Amino acid sequence: MQLTVSGLPVFIYTARQTFAPAQPVVVLLHGAAHDHSVWNFQARHLAHHGFSVLAPDLPGHGRSGGAPLASIEALADWLAALLDAAGVRQAAVAGHSMGSLVALQAAAQFPDRFTQLILLGSVAPMPVAAPLLSAANDDRPTAHAMINQWSYTFASQLGASAVPGTSLTGLNRRLMERQDDAVLATDLGACNAYEGGLAAAGAVRCPTLLLCAERDQMTPRRAVKPLHEALAGVADGARMISIPRAGHAMLAEAPDAVGNAIRSFLTRN
Repeated sequence: MQLTVSGLPVFIYTARQTFAPAQPVVVLLHGAAHDHSVWNFQARHLAHHGFSVLAPDLPGHGRSGGAPLASIEALADWLAALLDAAGVRQAAVAGHSMGSLVALQAAAQFPDRFTQLILLGSVAPMPVAAPLLSAANDDRPTAHAMINQWSYTFASQLGASAVPGTSLTGLNRRLMERQDDAVLATDLGACNAYEGGLAAAGAVRCPTLLLCAERDQMTPRRAVKPLHEALAGVADGARMISIPRAGHAMLAEAPDAVGNAIRSFLTRN
């Protein structure tokens, strides 16, 4: 599906289903230098369990037009505009890594628009290591190698995959290579500069789930504690689930566990 948001074309994956805004809607937001395709497994799972799925390519990513937006706050504003363009009054929103910060900010800034919030691989603040920021600007192949090393478990780096015959690190490298030159540096810069995460968490009131991967090196579970505590205003407290045997790239390394956790949360609330 393609929409126009703020005058620019936006590609949205709907899991090959006709989008039906009258059904429960869930928005799936990808992370830095990615596109909608990282959500393919979970999007199809949710679409076949009664949800209308919107998995957009963020501005300047994948098949969406324009330049990448340079701040999390700007992306949150864009997300609200996306819902308007899709004719959606309210939706659940899930975001992975950078996408989780966008989802968090949007849920705090537009509380009447979001019914449930799911944060995957999320911490606040989300500082980015200086060598990775530098490589993203000056040496993208090295930056891609760093991201693969820190995002995937050792087993995945040796070739293990939930889809036999598929190289998860190879797919991720090609996905990042397909983005325009400025995308990775812009995305990582936005994550690194975002200072409003804990304040936003304090303003969230909708039911919230934190999904943490057991072997995440980029946003390890111990670093999630400040965010979890800041979500104290959520009714009954924010829930936290650990995804076993997966790293930061949990969408690819544990697709079934992630999809089942998201669906269980959405149908429970």
